[in-house]
Parts: sequence; structure tokens; C-alpha cells
Amino acid sequence: MARISVFGIGYVGVVAAACLAKAGHRVTAVDVDQGKIDAVNAGTSPIVEKGLGALVAETVGAGLLSATASVAEAISGSDASFVCVGTPSGPDGAVGLTHVAEVCKAIGGALAAKDSFHSVVLRSTIVPGTCEGTCIPLLEQNSGKTAGEAFGVGYYPEFLREGTAIEDYHDPGLVVFGSLDPVTETLLREINSDMDCAVHAVDLRTAEMVKYTSNSWRAVKVSFANEIGNISKSCGLDGQTVMEILCSDHKVAISPYFMRPGFAFGGSCLPKDIRALRHLAARKGVTTPLLGAVEAANAEQIDRAETLVAEARARRVGLIGVSFKAGTDDLRESPLAELASRLIRSGISVEIYDPFVFEAFAAGHATAGRGNAAVPDLETRLVGNLDTLLERSDAIVVGNLYTDALPSLARAAARTPMIDLTRLDRSLVSGGGYAGICW
Repeated sequence: MARISVFGIGYVGVVAAACLAKAGHRVTAVDVDQGKIDAVNAGTSPIVEKGLGALVAETVGAGLLSATASVAEAISGSDASFVCVGTPSGPDGAVGLTHVAEVCKAIGGALAAKDSFHSVVLRSTIVPGTCEGTCIPLLEQNSGKTAGEAFGVGYYPEFLREGTAIEDYHDPGLVVFGSLDPVTETLLREINSDMDCAVHAVDLRTAEMVKYTSNSWRAVKVSFANEIGNISKSCGLDGQTVMEILCSDHKVAISPYFMRPGFAFGGSCLPKDIRALRHLAARKGVTTPLLGAVEAANAEQIDRAETLVAEARARRVGLIGVSFKAGTDDLRESPLAELASRLIRSGISVEIYDPFVFEAFAAGHATAGRGNAAVPDLETRLVGNLDTLLERSDAIVVGNLYTDALPSLARAAARTPMIDLTRLDRSLVSGGGYAGICW
């Protein structure tokens, strides 16, 4: 079991300290508030949280949890420190790092007098880049030591909900952490070895971003449910019943399929249905700021793709896919068709490889090109042979992913500028002649 000091006896800190102690770790909680220190040492919780009072009393009584105001004492008596201080918003909305900075300075000063390796693990909510841009420099400056060599650094966000914090600690939906060194990674893996959920070991910035993404997604879900509830009420319906039914669908409603960053959505359903729902709401006098933002964000993604093509300065563009998604010849409200239209209007020569649309025209289907109201002369722009299109394009836009096209596209990427809207390969990130829309 580890010896751990927890900085900050607030909501996150005291829950983490008590739960770590319950697991058998020897924990020292640190704070500048003497009242909180006295409360913990007396075996009582400084906050109201279900089950926490009994847990603090149990672990203090077992000699596994204590509190102090002495940073030096806490650092010398532990192998790792968890920083759980608050990060309130600044006047401009930026994350407030005053408390984090103060703790990093104090820990760094104490590390200067410590010979053995010590891991510093941030648990406070901090934006991506904070560990590398703020915390590590302060720790190094005040300790005179190098991060990753003389001391370790990690970021290990919490996902506790007030009222169910202890249950959430022991049964989280996910565990994610980043580390700068193997010692800290090993510690965090061991602490989470019994968790019955996915454990993700990533880099520091990814772990920082996951925390903000999780909280933002929760907020979006609340606002979405409220907006649907408002519209439902205006129609004499029970919005909670509507959302309960939606949430029972784990194939689509809760599916990760729609949570993959990439290009805009289109097709015969999503765009028109959002418009129709917003129109209904307006008739009922209900505002729909979130649904409005969904439309605006979708349009912005097409703008973003257009900008990436413009930056490539290409005169002949090969577009891979024009239907609203791979596997269909349906062009109804296809964002790729809209992108092609914009490029053509700007004077760019556009040729298209889309095997499903090409097949529809080649077979003489009466519905060939169905839904196309954007791309002029669509049939004449279609190229049946992918390699032919790639050879005569001075930039390639990958809109739909066709598995059998991957080898040719991989070869072409080595010699031709490529704008990737779907992500051909997870190892690819923007740089050189390659531009990913979200990566």
C-alpha cells in the first residue's frame, strides 16, 4: 500500500482521502484551513456527503487517515501527493489556477529537501496544457529538480457526483490518467487495479481534456433534455417520458457511433427534423438555443473543410465520396455535395470518386443522383477508377471512408496534399501535406 498526501480538504480531497484510506493506503490530508484539519483529526467530515462521516471516522480510527497544515511533514511522510484544490472561474471565464499554483510552489519547496522520488498527481480540473505549462515549471523552479527524473507528475481527474461521491469513487464509469514517468503510471494503475471499468493510460493533456469533455457533455445533455422537455410541454406531452424512452435505446441514442469527431452530418433525416422541431417550437413560443447551435455548428464544420481546401491552393481537387455517408448513393442534404458545390463556384475543378453513386448512374437507375441539388453536372464529374482520379488531382479531399480505397489513398498521401474529413488512419495527425479536420 502507498503513502499518499492529499492537498485540499474540500469536496474532492476529503472524499478521495477517505476512500484511499479505506483501501488501505496511509493518507495525510493537507489544508490551510485549521477547522477542516481539526474536523478530520477528530474523525468527522468537514462536508456533508452521504456515508462520508462514517468513512472518515473509520479510517481515522484505524490510523490510516490524518490531517495537517504542514506541507513539509506531508511530503516527507508520503510517496505521492494528490492535488485536489479548487479551480474557480476567473473574471473572464478562464480556469482559476491561483490555488493550484500555490500548492505546486509549496510542494516544490518541500521536494527540494527530499532525497527520494516523489510523485505529484493533479486531480483538480485544469484545461489541457496546464500540467506542462504551469504545474511542472512551478514544481521544477521551486524544487530545483527535473520532472520525470527526480520527481514524477501525473494527472488523474475525478468524476464524482455530489450526493453519490463514495459510490462513484468505487464504481466509476471510466478511469483516465496521464503520467510523465513510469513510477507515477505504476502507482495510478495499482490504485485502480480493482476498478470494474475501462482504465485509460494516456498523455497528460489528453487526460486533462477528457475531464472537460465529460463535464461539458453532461451539461449538454441536461440542456438538451430541458429543451426537449419545453417543446414537449408546449405540445401537451410529458418530456420526461419522451427522454426515458429515448434513453432505453442503447443502439442509437446512447451509441458511440455519433460521438466520433469528423465532418458535418446530413442525409434525409437529421437536418430536416431539427428544422421541423425548431419550427414547431417557434410556433409554440418555445426558444431552442441548443438546437439552433447544432445547426450553426454543423454549418461551421463545412466552412472549416472549405478553408482547409483553400489553404491547399489546389486547382484540381479529387473528392472521395459525395453521398451523405458511405454505403449509399443518397445525396440528400449531403455536406460533401455542399462542399463540392462551393469549391466549383470558387473556380476549382472537382472530380468525384463515389462507387455507390457511380454504380447508380452506370446501371441507369431512375433515382441516380437522388437528392442532388448542389453539384452541377454530377454524372460527368464521377470517376469510376480511383487511381485515375488520384493521378490527376493536385489535392485530395477524403469525405467518405471506403475500405478498398485505403491502399491507394495511403500511397497518394505521400505525394499529394490531402484533406481528411473521416480519418483514414488513427496514426495520422495534421502536418506537412496532410490536414485532418479534427485531428
